Formats: sequence, C-alpha cells, structure tokens
Amino acid sequence: MTILAVFNQKGGVGKTTTSLNLLAAIARRGKRPTGVDLDPQGHLSHVFGTQPRAADDTMYGFFARQRPIAEIARVSSSGVVMCPAHMELSKLDAMLGKGFNVVTRLRQALRTRDAVTGPVVIDCCPLLNVLSLNAVFACDLLLVPVSADYLAVQGAKEVERALNALEPVFRQRLPRRYVITRFDMRRRMSAEVVEEMARSFRTEEVCITRIRENVKLAESPAAGLDVFRHAPESRGARDYEELADELVGAGFLR
Repeated sequence: MTILAVFNQKGGVGKTTTSLNLLAAIARRGKRPTGVDLDPQGHLSHVFGTQPRAADDTMYGFFARQRPIAEIARVSSSGVVMCPAHMELSKLDAMLGKGFNVVTRLRQALRTRDAVTGPVVIDCCPLLNVLSLNAVFACDLLLVPVSADYLAVQGAKEVERALNALEPVFRQRLPRRYVITRFDMRRRMSAEVVEEMARSFRTEEVCITRIRENVKLAESPAAGLDVFRHAPESRGARDYEELADELVGAGFLR
C-alpha cells in the first residue's frame, strides 16, 4: 500500500484536480484506490458524489469521534473508495491541538492491518494545520502541485521550509515531488516558473511531467467526472496518465 498526500499552502493550484485524476489513473490500472478528503470545502467528495449530511459520517467523525476508517469509507459510482470531508473539519484545530498523538492519528489508522487495501491519495486543505500535518505524517510521498504562477511557487517554498523543519521528527528526508500544473508554453510566466523551480528545489524532486492548461481538464470536476471519463483523448488525460507513469517508475506507486 502506498499513501500519497497532495498539498500546497497556496489555494487554486490544482490539488483537488490532481487528487481526483491520480485516483482515476490508479483505478485504470486495475486497483481500487482510497481517497481521503481532508479539505473542509469537500470538493473531492462532491465530485465523487460521496457527501453525507452528517459530519460524523465523514473524516470529522474519524478525528472527533474516533470512528474507524472502514465505517466512514464508501464506494463511489466510479469504483473509488472515498472517505469524505465535511465543513466541520475546520473546527478540529481548536478541538484537538497539534500534539504528536494527534498529528499521527491518520497514519496509525491507515497502517492498521486491513484498514485499506489499495493505494491512498489524500487531498489536503491549503493550510498547514492539524489536518495537513496528519497527511504529511501519514504519507509515503508528498506531491506538491505548483501552478505556473509566482504565488504558487512561493507556497511551494513554504512547504519545503516546513518539511525541512520537520526532518528531525521524521529522522529522514520525507520523499516529495513538485509538479507544475496549468502549464502553458506560450506564456512567459510558465517559462519563468520552470526556471525558478530549477533554482529552488532539488532536480530529482521536480516532476518531469507537466500538467498543461486544458479546457477539458478544467471542465471535468463540474461534470462530476475525472478527466479520463470526461475526455479520455484530451491533453489533460494524457498528462495525468504520464504523471502516474512517472510515479510508478520512481517506485511511489505499485
């Protein structure tokens, strides 16, 4: 089992789009992945049609009521298992704090025998809070989408600084990959972002695959679909297939 967390401290960079389409790419390989939605906005849960009315039937119930992951998980119409979010998740920082036992709760649950069987993709909110810290401590790989704009790169740098500060706790360098999204070679800003990424991060930690700007990719969540079902021949589908292939080749997806 592999656990991927998708996070950047800047909103609007394609975290949910990346989570959605990586889950779909994994499912296309014959596996049944599990999505964990830790964003109180619940966009990933909405796309998969797994938004329960009661907060206790979501990841809020896991954190606030100690409900097992298996009780919260539900199979979506696309076959992906989802652990949905709820707006009440926004209250957890005040309720739980950030003690070590709190921020490692998801890690312990996901790694319990038979809790989940396939790869896991965690969609995070754009804040370094108790939810995203749970994702960071749980994951085998942190995937950081960086849209081709200056503020997204700054957000990625903040993530890098936070991860470096946590290294004494991990006692190792947490594996991470930065992936450029909304890339458009016709825009000067895209080229500048590529150059800044090369200066700011380790070469081997920046994905070769770039997710290009694509109308079909942008449309698919509104249709309640991943890009492979919405527009299987689109550039967006090809790019996310290539990203999954790159992560497989690097040993992060099995």
